Parts: sequence; C-alpha cells; structure tokens
Amino acid sequence: SGAALRGCGGAAPGGGGGSETKKNGRSRGGKANNPPYLPPEAEDGNIEYKLKLVNPSQYRFEHLVTQMKWRLQEGRGEAVYQIGVEDNGLLVGLSEEEMRASLKTLRRMAEKVGADITVLREREVDYDSDVPRKITEVLVRKVPDNQQFLDLRVAVLGNVDSGKSTLLGVLTQGELDNGRGRARLNLFRHLHEIQSGRTSSISFEILGFNSKGEVVNYSDSRTAEEICESSSKMITFIDLAGHHKYLKTTIFGLTSYCPDFAMLVVSANTGIAGTTREHLGLAMALKVPFFIVISKVDLCSKATVERTVKQLERILKQPGCNKLPLLVNSDDDAVTAAQQFAQSPNITPIFTLSSVSGENLDLLKVFLNILPPLTNSKEQEELMQQLTEFQVDEIYTVPEVGTVVGGTLSSGICREGENLVVGPTDDGKFLRLKVCSIQRNRSACRVLRAGQAATLALGPFDRSLLRKGMVMVSPEMNPTICSVFEAEIVLLFHATTFRKGFQVTVHVGNVRQTAVVEKIHGKDKLRTGEKAVVCFRFIKHPEYLKIGAKLLFREGVTKGIGHVTDLQAITTKENGLEESLGPGQLSF
Repeated sequence: SGAALRGCGGAAPGGGGGSETKKNGRSRGGKANNPPYLPPEAEDGNIEYKLKLVNPSQYRFEHLVTQMKWRLQEGRGEAVYQIGVEDNGLLVGLSEEEMRASLKTLRRMAEKVGADITVLREREVDYDSDVPRKITEVLVRKVPDNQQFLDLRVAVLGNVDSGKSTLLGVLTQGELDNGRGRARLNLFRHLHEIQSGRTSSISFEILGFNSKGEVVNYSDSRTAEEICESSSKMITFIDLAGHHKYLKTTIFGLTSYCPDFAMLVVSANTGIAGTTREHLGLAMALKVPFFIVISKVDLCSKATVERTVKQLERILKQPGCNKLPLLVNSDDDAVTAAQQFAQSPNITPIFTLSSVSGENLDLLKVFLNILPPLTNSKEQEELMQQLTEFQVDEIYTVPEVGTVVGGTLSSGICREGENLVVGPTDDGKFLRLKVCSIQRNRSACRVLRAGQAATLALGPFDRSLLRKGMVMVSPEMNPTICSVFEAEIVLLFHATTFRKGFQVTVHVGNVRQTAVVEKIHGKDKLRTGEKAVVCFRFIKHPEYLKIGAKLLFREGVTKGIGHVTDLQAITTKENGLEESLGPGQLSF
C-alpha cells in the first residue's frame, strides 16, 4: 500500500527539491541545528511521512487506513507519523489550521484501526512566509488484542553500588528513593541481598506503557496481571549483579535471556570504576545495543557530573567502541535518541538523572516509551514458522503445580498441551514431556511466539532430570548434540599463554559449562589479542549447540569471545530408543 502512494506523489517534489532545500537550509541556519530535511521515507519500517491529511475523500481515507495498518504491522503495533513532510524528506510544514485538520484525520484513521495517538513533538519550520509553519511528530500505538503487547527486554548493567536496583525500583514502583535504598527492597529475591544491599541473583521487573504513552506500574497498588492487561507495551528489566564475584551470573543473564537492549548505569560521583568497563565490553562483545544512565546526580556538583560525562564520551569514542555519544537534555532529545538509537547501532544515548530527586527521570520514560523493537514483524514471522525450540534458563518447583521451567522461546510457537522433548541429559538423551500451562509476565497465556520469554508448567515431571542449559524442542527436530566443538575465538585478555589442556568456562546462549582446549589450529599457543580456531571439549555432559552461536569464555582473568564454527555431532539415533523411565517419559 505504501508503494502505490509513493508512485504517484513521490516523484514530483523530488525534481525541484534541490534549490528549495538550499534556501531552506540557509534561512534556518541561525535558528535551529535540525537538518532542513529528513532522510527519504523508507518503504518498510514503521515511519510514515505525510504532507497533509485535510478532508480526504472516502476512497483516499480507506487507502490511508490500509497504509496505517501496514506501518503498525511493521512496527509490531507502533508507528510514527511525521506530518508536514514530503515523501523525499523535505520539511515543508503546515499552517495551524491545516495541522489541526490533519491531526483530526489522523485521529479518525487511528480509531478505525483501534489505535491511540500521542503527539511526540512539534517544531517550527522557518520559511520566508509570515504564517508560522509547523511539523508534528505523532506516535500511533495499537491497543493490544489477544495479549500481543510489545515486549522489550532491557538488561541492566553497571558497577556495584551504581544504583541499578534503586533506579528500577523508582521506575517500576512510581515512588522516589529516600537516598538509603528504600526503592530497591521489593526487587531483591534473597535475604542476604536485603541485608547487604547487593544484587546477587537475576531479578525481573516490569514497566508498562498504555497506548496513550502513559506509564503503567505498581503505583496505585496494581498487580503484575493488571499491568499486563492495561499495557500495550511492556519493558522487562533484567536486573543483573554489579559485584565482580557474581560476574558469571551477569554473563548468564546477558547470554541466555537474549536482551534487546542494555542499560549501563554509572554513578556520577564514582565515574567509571570497578566492573563498568567489563560490563561495557560484554555488551559490545554480544552486540547488544546499549544506552547509558548516569545516576546519583543529586549527590555531586555539576562539574563532577560533567567530568563523568566527558570520561564516558572519551571511552565511547575510542577505536574499540567507535560509538557516537548523544547527551539527552530535553524531551526533544529523548525522542530523537530513541529513533536514531534503533536505526543506527553506533549511537549511544546518555541520560543524567537522580532516583532521589527525580531529576530527568521523565526523559528516560519518554525514551523507553518510544523505543521501537529491533526486529520487524517479518523476521518474527519467519522465526515462528520454524520448529519449536525453548531454552531452559530457570527451574522451580511450585506447590500444587509441579515442575516449572523459565526461559525464552527462540523459534516456533508453543501451545498449552503440546508434547515436546527436553535434553540433553548427562548421557545425551532427550526425554518426552508435556506443556501443561504457560505464563507470560505472571499472567496466563495460551500461545507463546518466537522471541518471547515465559514460564512453562510441566506437571509431575521429575525436576532432578532438568538443568539450566537444556532445550525443549519439538520431537521431529532430531536435535544435534555435541561434546566436542570448534569455535573461532579472539583472546581478549590472558595473563600467560593460552594452550592445549587449558580449562575455561564457556557460555553459549543458555549453556554454561567448563570445557578443555583440545587443539588450537595452526598454532601451539595464543597470546592476548590473537585470533584462532580452537577445538573445545565439554568436561561433564554433551550440550545442544548451533553453528554461528556467539560464544564467551572466561577463567579468572582470562577472557575471550568468538562464535561456534563446527560441531562433532553425536546423533540421537546412535543412542537407540530407551525403555520407559517412568510414566510417559520415553527417551530418544
């Protein structure tokens, strides 16, 4: 639908655009540093340019509605309309009367598709006319039907005591902190965390936005179910540990929970200290787009905050990082940051805020509200058509429910009552099981789609047969498992030389196990910064791996990254079909 429109309307303005743009750029040069035109409109994606929408005919209106549906589908329930902009990106602007009529039409279109609209920002275009002309940017968000709210996962990184849990407490509880850590108490999962004030496990917190862009959280004593019901966009924060001794937990959180984005929290008064660089390196190695929050600005002077910002900017611009820092000081910056951050991975927005005084907290909320998903609907549809594969990250026993596993569905669709196989066990077998019920964000859910995180109840299945790092797949998949695999790695840091027989802890997705270096191809040892193809062998049991999966390994101060290049598969057929292990549990 987008193409037809552009066919007739897109060509004309492009011809005479050159001279107009120059004139426009010159006259606006002194007034604002915004470019005189935007990049040309893309066919796909969820951003639509509209010059004006004044009193369209019925046929045209239907056409516009169809186009809005397409844009919403591309953005998985979200679209941005720029009104007053030509298809080639030229900022023309509309008079107040035309803008009012255009917004009215847009509202009618949104009602027709069951969406809500919010004005993100307005800006004036300075032409040589006396009438002020404006451009308006509008967010269209669809009210979720059948539980399909947009779900973004944000991992929270940063040094110990940088204020990660407190910031999440303030965002999700809706109350400011008292300066002594009151806001974070609800996030802790263990007594020792409450006593020491340090996060040691991975906890999840949710923040919702309704279709009008308002925050829906635990204030007004809402339950998690109510938040899910009234939100059209959910942000799940994965609160990771900052302390060095919990680094393996943090790496596990980053590799297995597949976050869409990472939020690096830096304390304004300590600057870049402790594990900050390491966490920054982890996010870069796993290619997770990240933004930075400088917290505790109420504790120190402006000069100190500026020093921390400069320190961060210097690190981000280094050749290893190659990022473009973007300091967010206003709502306008936050809107720009959210859109550019999703389009180009090199941009790193920086927020300066306080969880105690609440300063600039709203800018972060504006940013999170507009932040678009990384995958478009087409990629997700392709994943959904593959066979079911669910990564097991957590295992619980729940009274009166039985064994429950938590994790992410990496491909396919999973329904209640479906029969799957789980494995590999210590001797490389897969066991049959049945999914009894599914919960997403603490509320029941019938169907789970690729890329979503959830917990699955397995009924009377024996918990001792399960461990983290297993996968649940559909029986016809015939999964490949291996004990020996090859990976192309880069050694990031090592005290001495890295040679055959060296033992490291390998992280691949949700798999975490010690492996021995069997062979280094073409070399007998590796030093810091060198690249090679290395053959690893798992020490304890075989694992389910995929070629191309990202790999991280560590041992004390030794660290390295890479990807799996080859597997020496143990086919499940070799194991033969075992006798029944118990009621309804056959193994392959």
